[in-house]
Amino acid sequence: MKLDFKVNKEEKNTKARLGEIIYNGKVFETPMFMPVGTQGTIKTLAPEEVKDMNAGIILANTYHLWLRPGEDVVFHAGGLHKFMNYDGPILTDSGGFQVFSLANPKDISEEGVKFKNHLNGDSLFLTPEKSIEIQNKLDSDIAMSFDECPPASASYDYLKQSVLRTIRWAKRGKEAHKNKNQMLFGIVQGGAYEDLRKLSAIETIKLDFDGYSIGGVANDHESKEDMYKAFTYSTNYLPKDKLRYAMGIGEPIDIIEGVIRGIDLFDCVSPTRLARHGHALTRDGKINIKNAKYKEDFTPISKTCDCYACRYYTKAYIKHLINCDEVFGARLLSIHNIRFLIKLSEQIREAIKNDTLLDFKDEFIKNYYGENYEQK
Repeated sequence: MKLDFKVNKEEKNTKARLGEIIYNGKVFETPMFMPVGTQGTIKTLAPEEVKDMNAGIILANTYHLWLRPGEDVVFHAGGLHKFMNYDGPILTDSGGFQVFSLANPKDISEEGVKFKNHLNGDSLFLTPEKSIEIQNKLDSDIAMSFDECPPASASYDYLKQSVLRTIRWAKRGKEAHKNKNQMLFGIVQGGAYEDLRKLSAIETIKLDFDGYSIGGVANDHESKEDMYKAFTYSTNYLPKDKLRYAMGIGEPIDIIEGVIRGIDLFDCVSPTRLARHGHALTRDGKINIKNAKYKEDFTPISKTCDCYACRYYTKAYIKHLINCDEVFGARLLSIHNIRFLIKLSEQIREAIKNDTLLDFKDEFIKNYYGENYEQK
C-alpha cells in the first residue's frame, strides 16, 4: 500500500512543517526520526519494542540485505514486512553510502560502481538499475535512488560532475522502477554550494519523484555550517507537497536545525551505536553510563522519560550490565536512546503546532549542550 503525505501546517517563524503520513489506515506525524535496522532488524530489539516507542518508518539497508540473505530470499518470504515482522512503513536506502565507502574513485564509472564484498572479498558491481531491482524485491514502502555520495572534502569541479552523474543515475533508476506500491525518492547532492544544490534539486524534480532526500550531509568531516547550508540550499527548491528527508542525521541539534529549514524525515544509526558503547541521551546531555559515579545511582536514566528502560531499571543496574558486556544493557540503552529521539520529534511537532520552535530550540540547547554552546 502506497504512502500518502500531506502538510497540515507551516510554523510561522521558520520553514518547519507539520505533516502526516497515511499508511495502511494508520497516521504517522512528521517531522519524524526513523530508527535504522541495517540487517532487517533494529540491533538487539524486537519489532514490538520498536513500535512501543511510537516509531513510524524504520530503515533497512539494501547493500547488506543484498549480500545476506539476498533479495530473492526476502522476496520469497513475502517482502521485508513479513520477513522481519514489522507492519509499519519501511524505507530502504540505495546501498550507495556503503558502496562508496568500499570503492576507490577510479572504480566509479558512468555504468555503476565496482567494489569488493566486505565479507569475503568477492568483486561486485552495483548499478542504478540493480539497486532499484533489489529494492523492488525487498518491497519496502520507500526506495531510494542510487546516487554518488562524494566526500565533504571533494572539490567544486568533482562535486559538479558527481551531481550530473547522480541526475543521470536517478533517471535510469526511475525507468527501472517496477513496484507500483513503492514510493521512489530522488536525492539532492551538491555539497555546501548553493548553485550545485539548486542545479541538483531542479533537475531531480523534473523527474517527478514521490519524495526527495538531501544527501551528502552526514560526512564525518563536514562542519555544522556546511550541513545547515546544504539543508537550506536544498529545501529552497524542493516541492512543498512532498516529503523531504535528510539522510544519516541523528544529532539532536541537527534534527532541530533541519526541521527549522523544512525537513520532515531523519535517520541515523547513532542511538544504537552509542548504546553499545554505554552512552545514553538525556535532556541534560549525553552521559557515559560506565562512569564510576553511576555505580550506586539507583535512579532511572531520565526521570522524565517514559521508555521501558526508564520505567523499570536504574543507572546502577545498566552500568553493571554494560561493564559485564551483557547484551541486555545494550538493549536497554538502545530502547532509551531511540525513544529519546522519537520523543524529541514529538516535542518538535508540539512546538510547531504552537509556533514556538525557536524558543524550544534555545531551551533545548541550554539544557542539552550548556550555556556556552556555540554552533560550529
